[in-house]
Amino acid sequence: MKIGMTSVFVNNPMEAFKFYTEVLGFVKIMYMPEHYLAIVASAEEPEGTTLLLEPNNSPIAQNYQTELRKAGLPCIVFQTDDIQNDYQRLKELGVEFKKEPTQSEWGTEAIFDDTCGNYIQLHQMP
Repeated sequence: MKIGMTSVFVNNPMEAFKFYTEVLGFVKIMYMPEHYLAIVASAEEPEGTTLLLEPNNSPIAQNYQTELRKAGLPCIVFQTDDIQNDYQRLKELGVEFKKEPTQSEWGTEAIFDDTCGNYIQLHQMP
């Protein structure tokens, strides 16, 4: 078994699609604005796990997203082989980081705002 798709609740899937593709560099798998639907994948693994940018239009989704953000927790973790390079590139594109790259026994992590209601963690293995 392997993960085929996972989802992230976002305030606006069309704005999220723009951020995830134009800023983060993900690739379009499916984009159907008329259905408020966007699916992206990593440019490094376009045939790999996909990410559904899902509207938070239910009370459960809104509460989940709001409470994660209030707690300062990321909704998803993206793995990187070069966190310093990705951090610098994203900073230059105007991405706001809540936590700069910080080393721990589990690796190096940074947390940024995806502009769509979530914090995202970048992680590099030690």
